Amino acid sequence: MTTDFTATRAMFHLPEGVVYLDGNSLGPMPKAAAARVEHTVTAEWGDMLIRGWNLAGWMAQPSRIGDRIGRLIGAPAGTVVMGDTLSIKVYQALASAFEINGSRRVVLSDTGNFPSDLYMAEGLCRTLGPEYRLVTVAPEAVADAIDDSVAVLMLTEVDYRTGRKHDMAALTAKAHAAGALTVWDLAHSAGALPVDLTAANADFAVGCTYKYLNSGPGGPAFIYVAPHHAETARPALSGWLGHEAPFAFDLSYRAGRGVERMRVGTPPVLQLAALEAAMDVWDMADIHDVRARSIELTDAFITGVEASCPTLTLASPRDGTLRGSQVSFRHAEGYAIMQALIALGVIGDFRAPDILRFGFTPLYTTMDDVTRATTILAEVMAGNLWDRPEYKAKALVT
Repeated sequence: MTTDFTATRAMFHLPEGVVYLDGNSLGPMPKAAAARVEHTVTAEWGDMLIRGWNLAGWMAQPSRIGDRIGRLIGAPAGTVVMGDTLSIKVYQALASAFEINGSRRVVLSDTGNFPSDLYMAEGLCRTLGPEYRLVTVAPEAVADAIDDSVAVLMLTEVDYRTGRKHDMAALTAKAHAAGALTVWDLAHSAGALPVDLTAANADFAVGCTYKYLNSGPGGPAFIYVAPHHAETARPALSGWLGHEAPFAFDLSYRAGRGVERMRVGTPPVLQLAALEAAMDVWDMADIHDVRARSIELTDAFITGVEASCPTLTLASPRDGTLRGSQVSFRHAEGYAIMQALIALGVIGDFRAPDILRFGFTPLYTTMDDVTRATTILAEVMAGNLWDRPEYKAKALVT
C-alpha cells in the first residue's frame, strides 16, 4: 500500500490559517472522533447504560485497541494493552523488570529522558530501599555505561527535546549481554517512525497516544510485555481489572493472563472511543511511507531555517535517520520567539531552557506547511518580532 497523504490530511480537523507543528505534543482531532465519541455517549452510555460494558464491548476496548497499536510497533497480538497514564505504565514496567532481575539494584537511564520517567524511577527506588538507585548518563554515553550492575535499562527511544534517536536493537542487545532487561518509552516513536519490538527483543515498552496517535488530551497510555515475560511479570500496581477474574471479587490478587495483568483501573471509555477513531486513519497509511516523508519534511525545514535564521542553532541530529519526527533549534529567547510564531499562526512549542521544538506529522503536515513556517520564522527573527513583553510572559503550559 502506498500512502495517500492528501487523503490522510483530509481526515483531520485543521483550523484555517494555522500551520500545526506540535503534533509531537498533542495531535489534532481526527474528524471522525467527535462523531465516534458522541455515539459512545448517546447510543452506548445513554441508551445502554451499564449494559454498555457487555453490549458495546467496553471491557474489551483496552485489548482490542492495544492490538491495533501493536501492529505499529512490531508487537504480536495479545502483548499490548491500554489504560492509565504513561507514568503509571512506566512504573509498572520498571517494577516488573526489577522483580524479574531481582539480584540487581540499578536502573540506568539518560539525561535526555523525559523527567516524568526519571521521577517514576526515583520514586520506585525510594520505595524498594536505599540500595536501589537510578543512574543517569549523557545519551551518547549509555552504551558504555551498561555493565553487570544494571538491572534495567530504561530509555525513551526519541529524546523529547532534541529528537535524537537511540538505536533500540543495539542497546537492547548490549543490555541483554550484560544481564539487564529493557524498558523502552515510545512516546515520540509510536506513529512517528517504524518500531519493531519483536526484532529488537525488547522486554517492556510503554507509550502515550495523544501525540502522534491523536487520541486527544489526556488520552490513555499503552504497555507492551514481551511474550517470554507475559506469565511471569507481576504488576506492582495490582488493580482489579488486572485480576484473573475481576468479577469473582476475590479478596486476594491473582494475576490475569499475559499482558491483561497490566490493566489497573476502569478503562477510559470515551477517550478510547476517540483513539479508535484515530486508529482508523492508520488503516490508510504505511509507517515506512510516513517515515520517509517525515525525513523529507524535516530536512527541508532545517535547510530553510538555517539559510534564513542564522542566529538559531540546530539542536537535533542533522542526519534524518538519527532523529525522530521533529526538529529543534536553540535560542536564548526561544520562549518569546515561539509565542510570536504562534501569534502569527505557526504552532510549535518550547522546552526549557532554550529549545524551540517543531513536530512534523506527514499524515497532515505538507511541504507547503514547511515553506510557510520557514518564511514566518524568518520574518520573526529578521524583525525581532518576538521582542515584546507579552511574548515573554510565561504561560502555565509552554
